[in-house]
Amino acid sequence: MKNPFKKYADFFSENSLLGKIKNYFQQAGIKVVYSALLLYYAFTRKETPVWAKNIILGILGYFIAPIDALPDLTPLIGYTDDLGVLSFGLVTLACYINQEVRGKAKSKLKDWFGEYNEDDLAEIDAQL
Repeated sequence: MKNPFKKYADFFSENSLLGKIKNYFQQAGIKVVYSALLLYYAFTRKETPVWAKNIILGILGYFIAPIDALPDLTPLIGYTDDLGVLSFGLVTLACYINQEVRGKAKSKLKDWFGEYNEDDLAEIDAQL
């Protein structure tokens, strides 16, 4: 499988991902943040194969990249392309997103968003 996001992999690092999320999580919204966290925690699993980790690197790199299809500073629509790319990654790599990954992502959401409505994540969980 050719990775169309390979050119974005250089933008990825744990610090840059968590930094972007911490700085923009309110603008990006809970669905975008949850999707990114699911991929990140799937990336950290030792059971996730290298080919899948390479796809995750590219997708999270795209999310982090300062320039993408729709600038993230554009109100309301700036993260639409990011959510689409993240959703592609989730569907492609769903078999590597287990309950442990979901639990870690939801725990981090609670740290950053406080209490949130679990129903807001149902659409993303349904893809998996």
